[in-house]
Amino acid sequence: MTRVGERKRVSDITPERLAQLNRGEAEATVLTECLAVDFAHLMWTVLPDIGSESLERMKAAATQGITRRMALAADLILARYGQEKQAELTSHPSDTVRGWACYVLAAVPDLSLQARLDLMRTLAYDAHFGVREWSWLSLRPHLAAELETSIDLLSAWTHDPSERIRRFACEALRPRGVWCAHLKTLKTTPELCLPVLDPLKADPAIYVQDSVANWLNDASKDQPDWVASLCQRWMRETTSAETARICKRALRTIHKAA
Repeated sequence: MTRVGERKRVSDITPERLAQLNRGEAEATVLTECLAVDFAHLMWTVLPDIGSESLERMKAAATQGITRRMALAADLILARYGQEKQAELTSHPSDTVRGWACYVLAAVPDLSLQARLDLMRTLAYDAHFGVREWSWLSLRPHLAAELETSIDLLSAWTHDPSERIRRFACEALRPRGVWCAHLKTLKTTPELCLPVLDPLKADPAIYVQDSVANWLNDASKDQPDWVASLCQRWMRETTSAETARICKRALRTIHKAA
């Protein structure tokens, strides 16, 4: 996501701004700021009684990828406090801390997929772009493990008034996805996800349109004929500018290879 004045490198972030982020006093405005947060420092500030062992483990993980650190933070929080901290973290001013809340919810044992999705809805609707990504990324393993149920449950989200919720339904099930494992079943049989895709074929929100187009572009790398055929069907069924935009973007890899 590109924003006005975006800092493209961590070195572009001023010490004062980085200190704000590490104290949990401000939200990251761009991805670079999200990646620059010192998790151990933030955890010490937000959860001062979490224990020195947990903080040392967080420090030791500083060079790991951000998704691994998000999951570790959740494990440490859940081990120290149980599920009770999740609600408190969900309303924290820091987007990183709210991201931890996503992963805590995903790590809580013995919850049904329906329950996880219901509880995640607030975070999927979050005003911050990063938290919205953490909401589906954290649940991705659960969605993959119960793919048929996931498609059924998320198909209902495609009719939600909020574009953020509709986008979650699509983005969470992308065959290739970003920063996450691929969904092999949807790479080979993408038609299984039509209950989610079809209702979004003419979505008025660009935020959702881009997700649908990226979903189909993912699928086109494994099933190009199916994607081309689906776009042809959609274009026959509707003459909307929204569908035309989705299909143009969905076919970009196919057209590049032609």
